Amino acid sequence: MHYAYSLDRKEANKQRPRSLRILQVVASMNLGGIETWLKQILHHIDRDRFQIDFLVHTSQPGKHDDEIRALGSQIISCPYLSQPWLYPFQFLQILRKYGPYDIVHSHIHHFNGYILRLAHHAGIPVRIAHSHSDTSAKDTQASWYRRWYLDVMQMSIANHATKGLATTTEAAAVLSGSFTNPPWQILNCGIDLTPFLDAVDPVAVRTELGIPVDTFVIGHIGRFVKVKNHSFILDIIAEVAKKEPKICLLLVGDGILRPEIEQKVAHLGLTDRVIFAGVRSDIPRLMRGAMDLLLFPSLYEGMGNVRLEAQAAGLPSIVSDVVPEAGDIVKPLVQRISLSQPASTWAEAILATRKTEPGITQAEALKLVEMSPFNILTSVKELEKIYIQESASKLFLSVN
Repeated sequence: MHYAYSLDRKEANKQRPRSLRILQVVASMNLGGIETWLKQILHHIDRDRFQIDFLVHTSQPGKHDDEIRALGSQIISCPYLSQPWLYPFQFLQILRKYGPYDIVHSHIHHFNGYILRLAHHAGIPVRIAHSHSDTSAKDTQASWYRRWYLDVMQMSIANHATKGLATTTEAAAVLSGSFTNPPWQILNCGIDLTPFLDAVDPVAVRTELGIPVDTFVIGHIGRFVKVKNHSFILDIIAEVAKKEPKICLLLVGDGILRPEIEQKVAHLGLTDRVIFAGVRSDIPRLMRGAMDLLLFPSLYEGMGNVRLEAQAAGLPSIVSDVVPEAGDIVKPLVQRISLSQPASTWAEAILATRKTEPGITQAEALKLVEMSPFNILTSVKELEKIYIQESASKLFLSVN
């Protein structure tokens, strides 16, 4: 199979233009941080030189699918992740049907090891493992079976990846373990700043959401999963509500824990203070038009692009101390609190923030983000450089 696929590649190389064909492997193309970053990369990358397709581990349509197809990319479903004995056959079939690909760029954390092993056996020259989160705290508490799986995947990444990318050195260490191969590099996942230039009418946004203009709105954006710490968010809001009646919690997102969180809202008597906005594609508009503060007490994060967006919006944020400090671009807007502190401490910080001005305008904050490594244009340039350099020695392409 490896030999046959390689022969197909050699024949294709004779007629191939100088563009590189890249397969991004992701869980889905919904509104998560990784997916949104990849969509923004697709918008800004040179699509004549880099042809990108997306392999997703679901048969359900994603929120970004139509937009991605409109940009000339394919969404390819490979839903057998829960049936590992079927997965390799479909994965290799996809490579043969839609390829040949020059690069497989995988974003499935430890499972990158298995994906890149398959890509290696299929003759894919460049195989990139990408780590977007530091899950070390969670991994150390894993069962012996899970720990064995993580060790095997680290070894597979070392043996089959040609390059490692990560949001932080800690995120890289989670996938590299004690291995020195492949070489790892930090790649900042920047955000698209264009939506933060649009005019926003706060009164209209709040009216749409049913929020009075004089209400202090605490926002959170993220999937309803354990790592986002929604239960603790409600504990904090309950403490804030004891001292400030005119507050509202705006929860943006969806997920498996939403019913549980809805029940807790009712149990705490916060039903009239919490709005479940669901999945939204207008995050910059909500930040600038509805929210007064972003609350972000995650148990762990890669970088947390939502809080980068908050800074671009000029929105004060209170984040957990486990969120990487490298993303604190606009220092006056960011306050860190330890997760070991009780909800009452977080509540006091929120109330204090309400009484103080951030000391920086939204335009000034946006400029700082624009000049930082977290601008999507900077990400695109760096990623293009990586793709070209990694491919040059294997595909005989000019780096220039």
